Amino acid sequence: MNSVSALVFAVLALVLAGPVPTALSRAQWPYRAPRAALVLWQAIAIAAVLSAFSSGLAIASRLLILGPDGRPTTAPTEEIAALGLPLWLAAVAVFALTLLVGAKLIYSIVLVGVHTRRRRARHRMLVDLLDRSTNEHIPPGRADVRATELRVLDAAEPVAYCLPGLRRRIVLSEGTFASLGDEEITAILSHERAHLRARHDLVLEAFGAVHQAFPRIVRSRTALGSVRLLVELLADDSARRVTGAPPLARALVTCANSTAPAGALAAGGPTTLLRVQRLGAGGNDARTAAAAYIASAAILVVPTIAVAVPWLVELQRLLRY
Repeated sequence: MNSVSALVFAVLALVLAGPVPTALSRAQWPYRAPRAALVLWQAIAIAAVLSAFSSGLAIASRLLILGPDGRPTTAPTEEIAALGLPLWLAAVAVFALTLLVGAKLIYSIVLVGVHTRRRRARHRMLVDLLDRSTNEHIPPGRADVRATELRVLDAAEPVAYCLPGLRRRIVLSEGTFASLGDEEITAILSHERAHLRARHDLVLEAFGAVHQAFPRIVRSRTALGSVRLLVELLADDSARRVTGAPPLARALVTCANSTAPAGALAAGGPTTLLRVQRLGAGGNDARTAAAAYIASAAILVVPTIAVAVPWLVELQRLLRY
C-alpha cells in the first residue's frame, strides 16, 4: 500500500464518519424501508472503521523496509536511513494512533456492554420487587407472553418498556392497563416483544461503542438517534402485523410521555408523532429497500476488496523471500 491508498482511506473514513451519516439522518426514505436503512447504517459504520484502520496501516507499512537480502526489516536505524527522520516519526505516530483507535474501540464495546448490563440488572431487580402482575394482565390470545417476562408497576401514568437480555422483562404500569383496551395492550406487548426477539439492544450497543470510539470532531451526532428511531419503526411494523395500525397508534399516543431507564427500550418517546404519522402512510417500499441493500453491499464490499487485495499481493511478495 502506498501513500495514495492511505489518503484515499483516510478521506473515506472521514466521509463515512461525518457527512454521510448526517445526510442519511435527514433523509425521509428510511421511514419506508427501516430494515434496509438499518443495514445501510451498519454497513456505513463497519466501512468507516475498516477505512480508518486501513489508512493507518497503509502509512505504517512504510516502516517495512527491504533489507539487502530482500527480506522486510523493522530495524529503526535502517528505516530512518531509508525514509528520513521526519517521515519515520510520522509513520510511527500514525501506527501508534491506529493502535490507540483500535484499543479505544474495544474498550468502548466492553464499557458500553458492562455498564448497560449493570443498569439493566439493577432495574430488573427493582421491577421484580415491585411487580403486581397477575395472569389477568395477559390479554386473551397472548399466551406467548409468559408471566415470568411481564412486570406490572403500581403507577397511574401509562408506562411501557422492555429490558432486553437473558432475563428479559416487559414492564407496564397499572395506568397503561387502565388507559388501554385488550387490543391496544396486545399491540404494546407485540411491540416490546419485537425488540426482545430481534435483540435491537445489541444493535444500539454497537453503534454506541463506535460513536464513543471515533473522535468528536468527525463523528456524527445524529447517527445514534436515527438508529434508535429505525429500531422503533421495525418494532412498530411487527406490532402492526399483529393488531393493525389503529390500535398500535392509540397505544403509542397513550404511552408517548412514558420514560424508561437507561438500557431499556420504551414504546413511547419524542418520536411518537412521527411514528404515528408513518402508520397512516401505508406500508414499506420494496424498491427503496432493494436499493438500500445494494448500496450497503457496495459500501462494504468495495473498501474490503480495496483493503484485502493490496495486502494479499504484498503478503505473497514477502513470502517469496
